Amino acid sequence: MTSIPPLPDAKAQITGPIAAWIGLDWADQQHVISLYDVASGQTETAQLRHSAEALQQWVANLRTRYGGARVAVVLEQARGSVWYALMSHDSLVLYPVNPESLANYRKTFFPSRAKNDPSDAALLQEMVRKNPERFRAWWPEDADTRALQLLTQHRRRLVDQKTALTNQLTSLLKGYYPQALDWAGALDKEMACTFFQHWPALKILQRAKPARLRQFWKKHTRLTSQQMDQRLEAIEQARSLTEDPAVVEASALMVQALVTQLVPLLKAIEQFEHHIAERFQRHPDRGLFESFPGAGAAVAPRLLVALGADRQRWQAAEEIQRLSGIAPVTEQSGQSRWVHWRSACPKFLRQTFQEFANWSVKWCRWAKAYYLKQRGRGNQHQAAIRALAYKWIRIIFRCWKEHTPYNDSLYIDSLRRRGSPLVEDIEKLILRASNVPACGKAVRIP
Repeated sequence: MTSIPPLPDAKAQITGPIAAWIGLDWADQQHVISLYDVASGQTETAQLRHSAEALQQWVANLRTRYGGARVAVVLEQARGSVWYALMSHDSLVLYPVNPESLANYRKTFFPSRAKNDPSDAALLQEMVRKNPERFRAWWPEDADTRALQLLTQHRRRLVDQKTALTNQLTSLLKGYYPQALDWAGALDKEMACTFFQHWPALKILQRAKPARLRQFWKKHTRLTSQQMDQRLEAIEQARSLTEDPAVVEASALMVQALVTQLVPLLKAIEQFEHHIAERFQRHPDRGLFESFPGAGAAVAPRLLVALGADRQRWQAAEEIQRLSGIAPVTEQSGQSRWVHWRSACPKFLRQTFQEFANWSVKWCRWAKAYYLKQRGRGNQHQAAIRALAYKWIRIIFRCWKEHTPYNDSLYIDSLRRRGSPLVEDIEKLILRASNVPACGKAVRIP
């Protein structure tokens, strides 16, 4: 596979003053943009349709117009989805503004509290443009980190496509050829694809020569001669779920069509994983993110890009918890108060922390104890995993900020010193599996 060369740093590429200041006021259907061109001193107002494609095209137009020079975009920090869509572009310098700051600035010019989108967009860019030293800019990550971010996102999209195809295969096979689900192996592996390319229906499989089937199993499995004999006998005695030739013929053709799509998809995923591993291997923070229990080859790079390489980017773990959607939203009206999860957030980022938390339950005792305690309180699986992810983000942030790999023994010792009730639950798990080594080693917690 082709090796990817290192990319130049984004800050090194972008030099010179800011060419334009943009205030972006978010809305459900379309965004209002107020652009102040520094060279001409003119202000332009425009509208932008709310879609990923429209945002990407708009950024491309800005890059062309200003020749890759820096463009500052000011927006309310609560607008997570738009923020996340823009944060990976190296020509943009983002300025997050607290909604309350904008509201107070608006009162200076509109004591009546009159509000409309065009004026808010103009106020956003004006407020930061005239006082840039009072706001913290969000610089793009270094090029290698951004490349990892895009690689992991694209890989995940391919994995989702693979899951959709294997789900279709499973549903189809259950309707006419259910035995193949046992004989073909995992549907997202080369063995299953080859199996269905040769034998898409039971009758076709039963006509195959035993020697050919043995050759197939020797290449793709570790079956013993006795196990092969048993499988050959099972195939010979198997009966079709349906004898309707129309169903069998159409279903077999559809299975082969799905496999035809699945084969190149599996190769593409493998190629992405190779490039991710290559970039992750040479990243200076690799050891830190590999230290978290359950963060394997797929999740550890995703955790890295979730926090990034710039230690000044995040000042507190709560910022990450809110942006990722892991932190719940509390609403209150009168004496009513309710808590719900955040719907407006970067989904891939939230998915990253949730999937890591889910894996940590299998490899870390305190994580499993915490998860079981949440379930014992009546929380469903996903709610318990989000609560665990919330706790993990605080730990990951501390390790990341201090450049210190995670040490499970030290963390459990800190729980003991604080008198955490989790310690008793952890000790119960240890008693149940006294022969299991300490957390952090490659052993699954029972």
